Amino acid sequence: MSLLEIAQAIEASHFGAAIRESRDGFPSLIFVHLCGLLITVGTISLWDLRLLGAALRSTPVSRVGKALLPWTWTGFVVMLVSGSALVCVEAGRLYPNTAFRLKLALLLLAFINMSSFHLTIYRSVARWDREAVVPARARLAGAISLALWFSLLTAGRAIGYTINYSV
Repeated sequence: MSLLEIAQAIEASHFGAAIRESRDGFPSLIFVHLCGLLITVGTISLWDLRLLGAALRSTPVSRVGKALLPWTWTGFVVMLVSGSALVCVEAGRLYPNTAFRLKLALLLLAFINMSSFHLTIYRSVARWDREAVVPARARLAGAISLALWFSLLTAGRAIGYTINYSV
């Protein structure tokens, strides 16, 4: 079974059909997805702006992270669950969609950027926690994160406007 056939089977599933045929199912999922997205991107943006020295300069980096991280993960889980449900509704149509594929690739890159930040430079946060200007590698991670998340938002918005010429 090919990936396209799997995507088409997911779209044809009882779950996908139930949401698609529900009067309020799809719009409700979109609303929940956007709420999760706003929380996630909002908190990540604030964290990244702190790393860049553009916001909360007098607040220790670790304190900003400690305050935002629970919100970030909550928003991310809401976004991931609702986004997965949305994919079930139209998996076959999304399979060849370039903007959808780009969104997934950007999400993966954002995860890699976040993981590398936390596994490397953030381990030494105690040394630079209270600095208004954090180390260059932390600023770079923040800048990359902002660029990735705003590109991800753009790709997500473009999904509905991308024409699939062939499968």
